[in-house]
Amino acid sequence: MSGGNTSFDAAAAMLLEGRLDDPFALLGPHGSDARVVRTFQPGADSVCVISADTGDELGTLEQVAPGFFAGEIPGGTPYVLRMVWPAGIVQETEDPYSFGLVLGDLDLYLFSEGRHLDLASVMGAQPMVMDGVAGVGFSVWAPNARRVSVVGDFNSWDGRRHPMRHRQPAGIWELFVPRLGPGDRYKFEIIGADGSRSQKADPMARQTEPPPATASVVAARPDFIWHDADWKDERARRQSGDAPISIYEVHAGSWMKPDGDGDRALDWRELAERLIPYVAEMGFTHVELLPIMEHPFGGSWGYQPLSQFAPSARFGRPQDFAGFVDACHREGIGVILDWVPAHFPTDAHGLARFDGTHLYEHADPREGFHQDWNTLIYNLGRREVSGFLLASAIWWLEVFHVDGLRVDAVASMLYRDYSRKAGEWVANVNGGRENLESVDFLKRMNAIVAERCPGAVTIAEESTAWPGVSAPVDQGGLGFSYKWNMGWMHDTLHYIERDPLYRKWHAGDLTFPMVYAYSESYILPISHDEVVHGKGSLWNKMPGDRWRKFANLRLYLALLWTHPGRKLLFMGSELGMETEWNHDQSLPWHLLDKPEHAAIQMLVRDLNRLYRNEPALHQKDSDPTGFRWLIADDSDNSVFAFVRSGDGAPVVVVLNMTPQPHESYRIGLPGPGQWHEILNSDAARYGGVNIGNGGAVVADDQPLHGQPFSAELTLPPLGAILLRHQGTRT
Repeated sequence: MSGGNTSFDAAAAMLLEGRLDDPFALLGPHGSDARVVRTFQPGADSVCVISADTGDELGTLEQVAPGFFAGEIPGGTPYVLRMVWPAGIVQETEDPYSFGLVLGDLDLYLFSEGRHLDLASVMGAQPMVMDGVAGVGFSVWAPNARRVSVVGDFNSWDGRRHPMRHRQPAGIWELFVPRLGPGDRYKFEIIGADGSRSQKADPMARQTEPPPATASVVAARPDFIWHDADWKDERARRQSGDAPISIYEVHAGSWMKPDGDGDRALDWRELAERLIPYVAEMGFTHVELLPIMEHPFGGSWGYQPLSQFAPSARFGRPQDFAGFVDACHREGIGVILDWVPAHFPTDAHGLARFDGTHLYEHADPREGFHQDWNTLIYNLGRREVSGFLLASAIWWLEVFHVDGLRVDAVASMLYRDYSRKAGEWVANVNGGRENLESVDFLKRMNAIVAERCPGAVTIAEESTAWPGVSAPVDQGGLGFSYKWNMGWMHDTLHYIERDPLYRKWHAGDLTFPMVYAYSESYILPISHDEVVHGKGSLWNKMPGDRWRKFANLRLYLALLWTHPGRKLLFMGSELGMETEWNHDQSLPWHLLDKPEHAAIQMLVRDLNRLYRNEPALHQKDSDPTGFRWLIADDSDNSVFAFVRSGDGAPVVVVLNMTPQPHESYRIGLPGPGQWHEILNSDAARYGGVNIGNGGAVVADDQPLHGQPFSAELTLPPLGAILLRHQGTRT
């Protein structure tokens, strides 16, 4: 290396070798009166400096070493570099190494403490104006890297061209690059502590290329104009423990395909036009989206995300997603996102060994590798990592006005020995199996959400008996608003899948969930996990011939909507899908041309209407005074009956789990006189044969089942009937 300056030669060599953590010491302007400007432009034929104010040439830079140009220019004048490339191509830009710091000291401090909840507004790629020049401020956390550069189309993805400044001790690298803006693609090229060289997507990216491309995309600062003030004013009430919550779980990529283009997913605007009216017509209160954070593998359904701040480019731009949420709110529909703070995929362009070390993940595979999913586990004991994920949660709730987060795989977070054999896990500091760092993270997340996002909810997918999942943090709980009742789902599905001939020996599958029904604030999920991987569709789980499958399905749906707990149904189940869900295909909407499938959809719509309109069916979902068994011990007939109550009239639910109708079956009732049959799952409109009670029964003063009155009923085969006392609401 020539140039006659030993210190320059040494610094230039370090830059090329990836060992210079402060490129500003070598590049950019140096001095005040007569400044020396140095720039590295490999492949340029010539470089000169012009005045940013007048355009006059201030001097020509000499190539002092391959790719390095240097020369003196007058001090005090803002300047622009003019490069001439082969074939006479001319490029002009301000010198990135003439600008100051991108991040303030407070940002660095809060990040290091894990307390910067607005990370996405300051880190990653931020369009900004610095010293009157528009560009993008880039920053990324890679404390153990030897060198970090920002690369993109603007520098031919050459990591030598834009090395970044290392802000120690925070471990953040930063650089302002002028004349870039929204839409520009970029990555970070990192020479790791182990000498490896890789190009990584931005962990803080707010927009990405559509997969399978992997570059991050500079996104404009969010400036969406919202129209949901009325919704936000009502949100806390609509999502409270005594409100009806009925959730339609949706995989955005396969709910419906565009007409004539089965290979493409609907974008957010098309989903707003088609999905939202459908959800509203069906009577659901919420739509829950499988993770829409950017993920490289579509077959993960979003549960292996790499961009915790970017809506997937599969469905459009971030502002399009904001428009979808806004449209939901204007129709009175809440939006819940599935969110994954437990683990991430091992893709080379992602978080794995991000700076050549186990930065985001645990180093020990007994702590850091999920054997079930071949993914890496976040090291939540590291403040920067937990802070990164907390900022993600707040980003979706505050910036995109999302109404709730359903936290995935909570059980795997709570236990160090989750799905591991002896010797395959590491005990906590107390010698136990509980993951104390994850527990602290979840408590902190829920406390922050409660404080910063009034009315928003958090929901735990948690399948163990961990106590107090939905109890407040200040009472020793984890602080979630609701917990999925996985036990109810498994027990009731096991029951309904049995041949009715054998159900009388398994009544406990239906009655046992009431033993713990009020230990948490529960959501009853019939989720996507139950209709994939060979488990068959909900319809196909039902035993018997075609008639019995439909009757059992109607009966089971009635049980879901009348049992204590909020409701969740995966898309397609309301169609009576006969095959299990395929994420690459649209739902089989053509089934609605068949009366028996259209009838299932009608039943779900009517169940939602009753659930919302009858306080008895939702008001005391978490209050044991709202439920009372009438019949739980008639095993021979497999008949169950219970009463739901709230501020209005009680509703009596009777379930006949056999294909034999029961006539003159007497049931105790809490009130005298006429009781209206407000729903019969065997009605012809639902595909049944109309065995029932002619719309009403009359209770006399013969006590039974602990009630002062009773009536004789006709119970339809594999049917459910709902009764409400005369004179109460419809």
